[in-house]
Amino acid sequence: MPSNVPDLLALPGIGTYTAHAVAAFAFAQRAPVVDTNVRRFVARAVAGEADAGPATTAADLRAVEELLPLRPDVAARASAAFMEIGALVCTSRSPKCAICPARARCAWRASGSPPSTKPGRKPQGYAGTDRQIRGALLAVLRESAGPVARTELDLSWPDAGRRETALTSLIVDGLAVEVRPGVFALMGDG
Repeated sequence: MPSNVPDLLALPGIGTYTAHAVAAFAFAQRAPVVDTNVRRFVARAVAGEADAGPATTAADLRAVEELLPLRPDVAARASAAFMEIGALVCTSRSPKCAICPARARCAWRASGSPPSTKPGRKPQGYAGTDRQIRGALLAVLRESAGPVARTELDLSWPDAGRRETALTSLIVDGLAVEVRPGVFALMGDG
């Protein structure tokens, strides 16, 4: 298993966040681990902005790296601390500034905690998503007194291809089971 960010990034399916997190937490490397919570904490504490924007940028990685201690093992602990502060203290809607360890130096707090001027993150829609199709299938299985024939599930969503994909994903995820050919139930109800 590679221990540095460039080699981790070369692995299939490994993105920036995962490569940095593995390097920092598994191998105690000095790698900035930047998630939404860290970006918000750094945007507030350092830049005085209420929000960091919708996506991690190279500038976010540089800003966090500048805050990391030089010793790799201590830097990894600092990355974990930034994540915890952002998730539990410097929260999006109700920041707990009174208990924040950075409150004395927080640029956002010093400027009066102004609201964000950046466009908000657009929430993912629900209508027509795989989540909705899976939910419709699960509702049929939940409301049934016993196993359900495929023909009953067919009534839950009009697009056969997407319905089949959703049903397969429920089986793979261990939420549903095919008890016999063409007959399905919730896992544990079969």
